Amino acid sequence: MAATDEARRLALVAASAAADKKAHDVIVLDVSDQLVITDCFVIASAPNERQVGAIVDNVEEKLREAGRKPVRREGAREGRWVLLDFVDVVVHVQHVEERTFYGLERLWKDCPRIEFDAGPPADEVAEA
Repeated sequence: MAATDEARRLALVAASAAADKKAHDVIVLDVSDQLVITDCFVIASAPNERQVGAIVDNVEEKLREAGRKPVRREGAREGRWVLLDFVDVVVHVQHVEERTFYGLERLWKDCPRIEFDAGPPADEVAEA
C-alpha cells in the first residue's frame, strides 16, 4: 500500500523546509509497505549541530503552517540526530557523521524514493 497523498504532501513540505536551510542529501522515502506506523521518512543531514537545529526549527514551522505539529520530538538537546514524528511522516535530521554511521537509506533501500526538487530556497524566490 503506497503512502497517502496527504503523507506525500507533508513529506515534500518537510523536505523543502530542510532544503531551505541548506540541508545536505535530502531524501524522501515511502516506507508504508514496510512499516504500519508511518508512511514516509524524510532524511536530511547537516555538518554541525547548529545547522541541524535550524533545519529542525524550519521543518516544524513549515509543517505547523500546513496544519501539523509533531507528536514527538527526540534528540534536540544533543543536536546530532533529531527525530520529528508527525505520525504519517517521520523526519530524521542527522549530523553528517551520524548519517554516515547509521546509514538509514541503506537500511530502507528497498523502499521507493519520492522524487522532490529542492529548487532555490524560498527566501531567494521571494527576492527574485
